[in-house]
Amino acid sequence: MDQVPQESPDVLDAGLLLRPARPANAFEETVQRLLQTIRLGLIPPGERLPAERELAVTLEVSRDTLREAIGSLAEAGWVVSRRGRYGGTFVSDPLPERSTTGARTVDRARLEDTLALRAVVEVGVARRAAESELTAGDRDRLWQACEECAAAEPGQYRVADSRLHLVIAEVIGAESVTPLVAEVRMRVNELLDGIPLLAPNIAHSDEQHRAIVSAILRGSADEAAAAMAEHLTGTEALLRGFYA
Repeated sequence: MDQVPQESPDVLDAGLLLRPARPANAFEETVQRLLQTIRLGLIPPGERLPAERELAVTLEVSRDTLREAIGSLAEAGWVVSRRGRYGGTFVSDPLPERSTTGARTVDRARLEDTLALRAVVEVGVARRAAESELTAGDRDRLWQACEECAAAEPGQYRVADSRLHLVIAEVIGAESVTPLVAEVRMRVNELLDGIPLLAPNIAHSDEQHRAIVSAILRGSADEAAAAMAEHLTGTEALLRGFYA
């Protein structure tokens, strides 16, 4: 006789982390909310997540976005889907080891320091690039780097991504800026290399890259800074979800 899976009676009461995701980075923030809820034990291993419809309403995201987030967590080993009368999405039991998901133990202070430094530096760089008098060569380099990033294979994506951010710094023409951005990218990539490469996040990042570069090429400093800040916020959500 099939056993009826037991729902955790305090999932939603204890699920204060299951708060609405912001639309700009809905996928990344949904992954973060779910991961934090699982990792903090608010939904224990073996327990079923709330029903898809209920969870989408709670997080204020579309069901497509929720499915993409759950699918990515399933690929990374954090949840498993079961079919049948008592099916649904369950927290993996046991939870994946850090070595199998790629995530490592990271000092929280180091994580927050890196994210803060990146936000200060790269948002300012995007604004300054939009304010700069770009040559035809600069404009070509920016768009080419953006296109190469979008076309990069998964194994080369981090390199192409870093190159685009470095080109944005280089077109400013300030010799002290590029090494600073390079240092930030080294620190961020060290963190990114420790988490799974999620296809929906990559597609979203490519859209955000185009928005950043387009704003720079139009000379719209406020838009470039806002687009870069939005882009960084998405990355921060994933990193905090896997590490914090």
